Amino acid sequence: MTLKILTVVGARPQFIKSATISRLIYSEYNEIDEVMVHTGQHYDYNMSQSFFDELNVYPPKYNLEVGSGTHGQQTGVIMSRLEKVIDVENPDWILVYGDTNSTLAASLVAAKKPCRLVHVEAGLRSHRWGMPEEVNRVVTDRLSDLLCCPTVLSKENLMAEKELNKKIVFSGDVMYDSFLHYNNILDHDEVLCKYGLSKKQYVLVTIHRAENTDNKDQLSKILSSLRFISQNMEVILPLHPRTKKMIKEFSISTKGITIVNPISYFSIIALLAYAKVVITDSGGLQKEAYYSKTPCLTIRDETEWVETLENKWNQLVSLRNETDLIDKLEIALKTDYENTPYEYFYGSGNAANIVISSILDYS
Repeated sequence: MTLKILTVVGARPQFIKSATISRLIYSEYNEIDEVMVHTGQHYDYNMSQSFFDELNVYPPKYNLEVGSGTHGQQTGVIMSRLEKVIDVENPDWILVYGDTNSTLAASLVAAKKPCRLVHVEAGLRSHRWGMPEEVNRVVTDRLSDLLCCPTVLSKENLMAEKELNKKIVFSGDVMYDSFLHYNNILDHDEVLCKYGLSKKQYVLVTIHRAENTDNKDQLSKILSSLRFISQNMEVILPLHPRTKKMIKEFSISTKGITIVNPISYFSIIALLAYAKVVITDSGGLQKEAYYSKTPCLTIRDETEWVETLENKWNQLVSLRNETDLIDKLEIALKTDYENTPYEYFYGSGNAANIVISSILDYS
């Protein structure tokens, strides 16, 4: 008997995570039929289709083409369109990743359908309700039948919240599976050559969160710090469409900063490996920097990936004053990371197998 899984993705990190599980299903699990749905939450080619092309996975059967919009607009449109797909496909399971609006919308629809819901990357907590992703992940955990946790702490979070009526599994992080797989096959030097960079001679930066891009004072502080840093070290900034729009709208200078278009997953992995430091506000990139054993500065007041903060592999930057980012960078540059303790928090690279086996065991 074939088990049908409807996988719902919508943003860059979800494309990467889903590629790991989809590749395994197609190669080793003939008893599973996976149907991929792309909500269209990320729709720019460099933020969407390029990942399916590069990761060499089957393209989604459905694209809901939700596009941009407010949280409510995106969630509502995805729910309306996804419900029709579910009625046609009649899946046994709906699989969601992470904490995006696509994740929330799929979870809400699944809760009212005769199918089960599995949440991969369950149990993460920033403990900040003002953060939309926190709302999305908590609601999704509450609605899920199977919770696959990327870390021991995320499993402990769920146990503390009395989610004992759900099946809770420590799977490890499927993103780590993906990192190990692709990091072993890509040509790092070719990517450095493409961008004209030298090993450990540059800072890799990504900025995309609304609290950083849509606030003129905040964005000005970030770019002012980056301009200062660029006087002594090359700063490369793959520019997210939202960030590009707001820099132009606020008329903020990027002089001295190397601006490039959004780059592929392979390129990010390669640039992470040889960056001196990573500066980001991305949840996924914090982890990928940690996997690469590259120090990271995260422009947020908190992180759901608290393990990365141990031994200053990752430092939070509040930007309450002009020099916060520069001060934390100096700490990172002075730290001897070659002799800094490092722990493998995210499993052993077998998370995808554990997720799939757990779904089969629970079916």
